[in-house]
Amino acid sequence: MRLHDDQLSDISARFQAEMKKGLSVESNAAAAVKMLPTHVRSTPDGSEKGQFLALDLGGSKFKVLQVKVREGMGIRRGGVEMEEKTYPIPKELLVGRGTELFDHVSESLKDFLHEKNISLDKKHPLAFTFSFACEQSSLDQGSLLGWSKNYRARGLQGKDVVQALRDAIDRTGGMDIEVLAMVNDTVATMMTCGFDDNYCEVGLIIGTGTNACYMEELRHVDLVEGDEGRMCVNTEWGAFGDDGALDDYLTEFDRDVDAASNNQGKQMYPKRLHKVVRRLLPECHVRFVLSDSGSSKGAALVTAVAQRLASQKRKVDETLSPFRLSHEQLQLVKARMRAGLEAGLKRKGSTAIKMLPSFVYRTPDGTEHGKYLALDLGGTNFRALLVNFKKGLQQNTRLHHKIYTIPLEIMQGTGEELFDHIAECISDFLDYMGLKNARLPAGFTFSFPCEQTALDTGTLVSWTKGFKATDCEGHDVVSMLREAIKRRNDFDLDIAAVVNDTVGTMMSCAYEDPQCEVGLIAGTGTNVCYMEELKNIEKTEQSTGQKMCINTEWGGLGDDGSLDDIITPYDVEVDQTSINPGKQRFEKLTSGMYLGEVVRQVLLDLTRGGLLFRGHVTEALKTAGIFQTKYLSQIESDRLALLQVRSILQGLGLDSTCNDSIIVKQVCGTVSRRAAQLCGAGMAAVVDKIRENRGLDHLNVTVGVDGALYKLHPHFSGVLQETARVLAPQCNVTFLPSEEGSGKGAALITAVARQRGEM
Repeated sequence: MRLHDDQLSDISARFQAEMKKGLSVESNAAAAVKMLPTHVRSTPDGSEKGQFLALDLGGSKFKVLQVKVREGMGIRRGGVEMEEKTYPIPKELLVGRGTELFDHVSESLKDFLHEKNISLDKKHPLAFTFSFACEQSSLDQGSLLGWSKNYRARGLQGKDVVQALRDAIDRTGGMDIEVLAMVNDTVATMMTCGFDDNYCEVGLIIGTGTNACYMEELRHVDLVEGDEGRMCVNTEWGAFGDDGALDDYLTEFDRDVDAASNNQGKQMYPKRLHKVVRRLLPECHVRFVLSDSGSSKGAALVTAVAQRLASQKRKVDETLSPFRLSHEQLQLVKARMRAGLEAGLKRKGSTAIKMLPSFVYRTPDGTEHGKYLALDLGGTNFRALLVNFKKGLQQNTRLHHKIYTIPLEIMQGTGEELFDHIAECISDFLDYMGLKNARLPAGFTFSFPCEQTALDTGTLVSWTKGFKATDCEGHDVVSMLREAIKRRNDFDLDIAAVVNDTVGTMMSCAYEDPQCEVGLIAGTGTNVCYMEELKNIEKTEQSTGQKMCINTEWGGLGDDGSLDDIITPYDVEVDQTSINPGKQRFEKLTSGMYLGEVVRQVLLDLTRGGLLFRGHVTEALKTAGIFQTKYLSQIESDRLALLQVRSILQGLGLDSTCNDSIIVKQVCGTVSRRAAQLCGAGMAAVVDKIRENRGLDHLNVTVGVDGALYKLHPHFSGVLQETARVLAPQCNVTFLPSEEGSGKGAALITAVARQRGEM
């Protein structure tokens, strides 16, 4: 009987393998350790409250209790008052009919209400501790798998014992009782201790019988739908070894005890707690807390926690409901986007959607060749590229590039400093490539709204994405760059085209797929361009060719108030604290620069309402910009365990419980889903316009896409595509992520224009 550590580690490994077997839907039927889901989804957090009746049935006697839980008194402050009475169970009822056993329980409950002067007119929530193996499909339903501990009542095996109790209460009559939860004694013990110690996530019974339960990640519990959050699993570990897994450790004495028991061959797990947990698991700090009044108090707490979670869920859902857009609302967004596109094409004056002509008349046909320089300014980085197109070989493009950062003080300094910095980067790149003396044609990707009157002129309409350099708005950015190059006087460039990054993305993808006639950016900012019929572009006198690419600058949708009915108070807050209040309203609902800040505003509100982080508003949570959009992508990843969500939040100075992590994940998911749906509704407006322009019943079109939000977020692209499909059913839209993006596109635009003699 003396087991050494190697043997104990071996038993531990066998037990863990058996737990995995019990958790899996494929192997559960054959597993000795049943791993029963309890539908208890959280331990107490101290904010539970209410008055409950409790029944505790599990030994030769049973107890009836009244439990009062006072709000805000938990977690080491003690806030549970109890009155109880123990009732004996006559031996004949243990082996008689199940209905008689439950009638006795119900009559004792009524006696308790009389004795304690508890009103019979009021409805009383009741929690039922039932210390036998049950399969639960919900918190208030459980089918008896088998009796133990001298109980043999007939007619209950495989039946719902909660329903049996309800039927008995009805037969007794005169009570208004609502049975809200059925709990195993092990689970109730964990909950009792969890009320005083919020690290308590395991329950252990060592008495007449033995068992353990613990909080498991829901994604590991195959037997229950869903994978968000956690659930307490009742292991029913007493059956470990019933399949022979412990035969090599059983002594003749154990076999004699088993042979003389009334469930021979069952519940063979060793009946002692070894003080070796710490020795076998030095990396875990395990504390054992003795439960006082254990399982009955715990059952009431399970009910209180369930009520707290239901109330919390209702309030969180109310907060998030304005972000959940109906099909009708998305149809309206599509219609408003369409109206905005049309208005921007017609008027020369100011419109919410600017619809800027790009002077790009056609997409590549694969015959482009030669060396081109591409310059790409779109965010906090500047990229210089050398692109070499080999004639007729689409897949054989040579590309060299170098990335330079743009310091914040230059982004927000003077225009001259900004363009001098860019010229310095180009000079360095030409040195690096050994091309200082070659006068190469260059395409300049400039990812900000520009009014163009030709391919190589672009007047900056307004800065976006955090840029504020002075003396640039209203000026031709190509001239500013040429002047900066002249000031350096150490190289010469032929800047042949200024290109928006969205247009560059479309061109880059059109080189791979001739059906690509739309460009989409979904990253720090958001924008769309597409090939429009020249006859529809009233604001320009051009007549070359049939079509022209229009840079919509769709981020301005809503600047005229057209989205006010879907904009939430959180969006208003984000807009008002941005560097361009009242501008780019659609972009602020849909792009990476703002989504994290929208989430932070919601988390702040939920915390102030006591629904998150125990109502504790930290300095971190009050810090604008701390919740970056990359955290949304990480937190919403399907493969991310809640523990990892907690560590991301802790990195932000937010000490979260598991339940907090679930809510944060829900907020992130709701905000990013709305963003993707809005982009999908906008895309539906664009592709339907192209289809109608061409008088087609059905359109096949490809959208070239770039941007970290689209490429890195786990769900954004899928939701966007699905929304576009539903809202534009007559269009078959293929989304093609861009490989080298807008830089290569700028070189292509230069190459296409050069070859066609358009410049």
